Amino acid sequence: MQESDRDAVMRIFNHYAATSFAAYPEGPLPPQFFGPLREGAVSAIVAEHDGNIAGFGLLKPFLPFPVFRKTGMLTYFLAPECVGKGLGSRLLDRLMADAREKGLTMLVANMSSKNDASVRFHTRHGFTDAGHLTSVGEKFGEPFDVVWMQRAVE
Repeated sequence: MQESDRDAVMRIFNHYAATSFAAYPEGPLPPQFFGPLREGAVSAIVAEHDGNIAGFGLLKPFLPFPVFRKTGMLTYFLAPECVGKGLGSRLLDRLMADAREKGLTMLVANMSSKNDASVRFHTRHGFTDAGHLTSVGEKFGEPFDVVWMQRAVE
């Protein structure tokens, strides 16, 4: 992921921020959020489809303490028109390979309990439920839980 990918990445992220529970912000964020979005990432990648950026993925440290150095946290989003084409699986495979290369042994992801598609995607890809934080968020006037899932790096 490069600075030149900013507009496409932010367009994808902002779609979910404005329309769903998949991204936590309550609405679109400015282009300047691209920097903080990538900040600290040990892997930041884009997926292309038909010559366009169709999605992006990030692998960041789970927490900034050395005792958690073998655990990474995942984030990825696909353009809505690219969902269901295998790109999410490809992004995850690449991030998993990057995690192995960095010596990580565990991956975690968190998502809104109202994001059923993400829970299903992670379950299909070997993630297990690691816990819920009940009613910690509210978006569009609705409370939601944060679901944590994890998977060993293989």
